[in-house]
Amino acid sequence: MSEEVDTVRVVPALPAVPERPTASTEPGPEPAVPVLSVSAEARIVAALEQRHSPSTARNYRTDWDKFRSWCAERGHVPMPAHPHTVADYLTEHAELRAGTGERRYATNTLTRWVASINYWHRACARPAPGQAQIVKDTLAGLRRTYAAAGERPTKRVAPLLGDEIGYILATMRQNAATWQERLRERRDSAVILIGFLGAFRRAELSGLQLRDITLHPQDGLHILVRRSKTDQVGDGMVKATPFAVGHRACPPCVYRRWLDVVLAHHRGGRDAVAELLGAPDTFGAHICHVAYPDLYPDVATSPVFRPLRVNGNIGDSALTGQGIHGVIRRAAADAGLSPAKIVKLGGHSLRAGFVTQAFRNGAQAHEVMRQTGHKNPATLEIYAREHNPLTGNAVAGFEL
Repeated sequence: MSEEVDTVRVVPALPAVPERPTASTEPGPEPAVPVLSVSAEARIVAALEQRHSPSTARNYRTDWDKFRSWCAERGHVPMPAHPHTVADYLTEHAELRAGTGERRYATNTLTRWVASINYWHRACARPAPGQAQIVKDTLAGLRRTYAAAGERPTKRVAPLLGDEIGYILATMRQNAATWQERLRERRDSAVILIGFLGAFRRAELSGLQLRDITLHPQDGLHILVRRSKTDQVGDGMVKATPFAVGHRACPPCVYRRWLDVVLAHHRGGRDAVAELLGAPDTFGAHICHVAYPDLYPDVATSPVFRPLRVNGNIGDSALTGQGIHGVIRRAAADAGLSPAKIVKLGGHSLRAGFVTQAFRNGAQAHEVMRQTGHKNPATLEIYAREHNPLTGNAVAGFEL
């Protein structure tokens, strides 16, 4: 079996905006909305969606389709939508419950719906209904109602800390008996160690190409992040993962082990990979001093991390965010972490672990942001409050 691959559905048309019968020769507050061809609408929507990450663009699409269908069933106008219509939409869905009795939609989902509705209104030069006070107050009231009842609290992933990362890496190598298992161990070790020390988001790891990772003689790995959640225009950011004293958790060494596998795959497919990994691993010392090979142009733009099949075949597409989520949970389970911990792990556990570990190591917020790429220090406070409440807290100095 192979790791799950994300799918993206067909781009929809622009939201319909009622035309205003204004004569072309008369000045007016705004021009009449033109009737565009299907291909023109598709081009515009495609350009709009490049402004956001694929997941955000997908959410905006599906959220708008859901709101538009709801309005059609009730005879409401979706564009421009009246604020009372949006408030009705929110309160109706907030009351829906699943078969277990739990509220079907979390307040974060309701908030995202408003953001999606606002986005499409702004894109069509209409006032965003979510900016109306009645919509803001409706959301605030629903949050308070949910909180008072203890329903659908925000669920944050658990961080993986440094000691846990080291233990997971050691366990994976110890348990890799066949060449197929050694193949998976090399990839998963690189995903976990680089993802942790680089404070990567899932999408950033998934989007890495071989040309983006280079070996710097003093710094270790220089990793170019071409686009990210907070950099949709592609200004780019270079992250460094330094050399380590011990070879087993040295990012340049761990990455080189996986790079050798990827290049063998491009050179000779499954047979070449099996030959490379046929003998037991002899990773007993640093290998980062060995020069990294030059990459052919067609290989340089290929993904760093790929899906794997149980028979040892390596995919040519990028490992998806869901696949990275699976790597982390499977590695934690194989290492014997507690079931209670494993169910709280996810693709964000590496990034959350970096921030938490950095604060415990005494790092300042601006130093953490240098690696994570966060724009607002207040966001980091969430990690400190949730997972590291004693660092920088006056109560730690009390002696009774």
